[in-house]
Amino acid sequence: MKLAVGSDERTHLTDMVVKELKRRGHLIELIGPLRGKKQSWTRVAQQVAERVARGQADEGILFCWTGTGVSIAANKVPGIRAALVHDAETAKGARLWNRANVLCLSLRATSPALAKEILDAWFSTPLGTDPADVRCVAQVEEIERKYAK
Repeated sequence: MKLAVGSDERTHLTDMVVKELKRRGHLIELIGPLRGKKQSWTRVAQQVAERVARGQADEGILFCWTGTGVSIAANKVPGIRAALVHDAETAKGARLWNRANVLCLSLRATSPALAKEILDAWFSTPLGTDPADVRCVAQVEEIERKYAK
């Protein structure tokens, strides 16, 4: 799977997650400080989300101190369903019920062991196909279209 991965700072956690993603066989495109380019969390989130929305990446992974900022910014890009995830069960739910395509993690609150559990859940859980959940995601897309300029 091709992944766009970005953060507003490079840390032990980001390095560990990138290494783990490569070990799992994913193709990685690094964005922002992970590529050695200083950028704000807003710009990093926008670039990752745009790559996913345009099909240049299958999915995205974002980091910032709390994970909240990058999830807010990424969700401004139409077609993006970014989920702020703090545990494996939330990762599963985001995939099944929300069909999330961008995983957002907190640099502050995510340990390396927890990150591995979240990645396991994220990549082992397919996007949900329950008709009620698919309808809800379609309703999110309707909201996006309503407010599009």
